[in-house]
Amino acid sequence: MSVLKNRSTLRWLVPLTAAVTVVGGGAAIGTFAANAEPALPPRSAAQLLVDLQTARLDGLSGTVVQRADLGLPKLVGLAGGDAALLSGTHTLRVWYSGPDRQRVALLDTLGERDVIRSGRDVWTWDSKANTATHRTLPESTGRAAEGALPVTPQEAAERALAAVDPSTLVTTGRSATVAGRDAYELVLTPRDEASLVHQVRIAIDATEHVPLRFEVLADGADQPAFEMAFTQVDYRRPDADQFTFNPPPGVKVTEATGEFPGEKAGAQSKAGAGSKPDAARRHGAGDESGPRTVGTGWTTVLVVRTDEADAAGKPAGGAAKPGPADGPGAAQALDLLNGLPKVSGDWGSGRLFAGKLFSVLLTDDGRVLAGAVTPERLYQAARG
Repeated sequence: MSVLKNRSTLRWLVPLTAAVTVVGGGAAIGTFAANAEPALPPRSAAQLLVDLQTARLDGLSGTVVQRADLGLPKLVGLAGGDAALLSGTHTLRVWYSGPDRQRVALLDTLGERDVIRSGRDVWTWDSKANTATHRTLPESTGRAAEGALPVTPQEAAERALAAVDPSTLVTTGRSATVAGRDAYELVLTPRDEASLVHQVRIAIDATEHVPLRFEVLADGADQPAFEMAFTQVDYRRPDADQFTFNPPPGVKVTEATGEFPGEKAGAQSKAGAGSKPDAARRHGAGDESGPRTVGTGWTTVLVVRTDEADAAGKPAGGAAKPGPADGPGAAQALDLLNGLPKVSGDWGSGRLFAGKLFSVLLTDDGRVLAGAVTPERLYQAARG
């Protein structure tokens, strides 16, 4: 059964694309303005790693500018939410006052979207839609959404540093000035040639040891494909009022229940990333309709079976007809899938999207494979 005849593919492709591009983007779209290199005392890569691991951050506020382009503007637009951060240029305001008090505001020309956490209370607010959602987190929850995309250089750096193992070459780069602060640069280079990531560069505050800028370069490129940096930063603890949300008059408020979106997915992702190769291959065993991972580190491939997940609602023949549960942009997503080039081999047949920092293979037997790897690595995973 072709993956294009499976309605659940329309719902799987967007989150899969987001999941494998946590440290990814698409085409290079320019860099933040660079100042003259500051003169700093030399520090080794090992010392910078220790600085990051031992840094203590009691409070922070600032402005973050993020730029990315996956080369899939229609598909990313369909995703909505934080997946919209995977395309274009965005400005965010961030406030941090410990692990249980955080606020992120995504600013655009049409309005503002906020996520505010104070203790177990989490509010999301969309000024354009005039809606707000309140959720009470369980007592055991340490973070509001482990599976969400990073919104600060520090969050992005934490995820990239999780891949530091013998498969990663860790070196230092040039010093820089970011948000008016002197910074060292730590450079992570995957050793596996199957990775489409050439380098990850992290600018680290020379005094506070906090990541100020995060860049990803695609293989063969000399400019960042994904870039996130503070343009203004203040290390004083924000006022408590910043984490108090009172819905404006007329806002429709929804009380949400259950797990925070992305929390379960984030736990599964971390389980796969920290496992040995054999353990990663076993991840999801016994539940072939659920996601599993093949490989580890930079060349991890995410595999999802979609045929069983939507067997009850599958049409008898022809292309899937999107239903209300597929979302308002499902028809456009189906057109995009039909436009992908056909590929085949000893692993089977399907369609392929090959970007600068990630590849996605949709097989005709109902699988979706995605990773920051070459298509050849996807074909290898598909054989298994």
